[in-house]
Amino acid sequence: MPHFHVEFAEYSAVVAISDGQVPAGNLPSGKMKLVQAWFEIHRDALMAVWCLAVQGIPPQRIRPLE
Repeated sequence: MPHFHVEFAEYSAVVAISDGQVPAGNLPSGKMKLVQAWFEIHRDALMAVWCLAVQGIPPQRIRPLE
């Protein structure tokens, strides 16, 4: 499943690239709202990075919200 990992303090979550759902882990609700906003902006870039990663190419960093 194409996904990305999020870490904040002692929290961590896995977020599905297909729909933004969180199949594993959790984050505080305020931080999760920021992750969801970031995800919507970068969904295409996340999928491109995922495709490269499964080919063994190290993932590129995607800019955070500023």
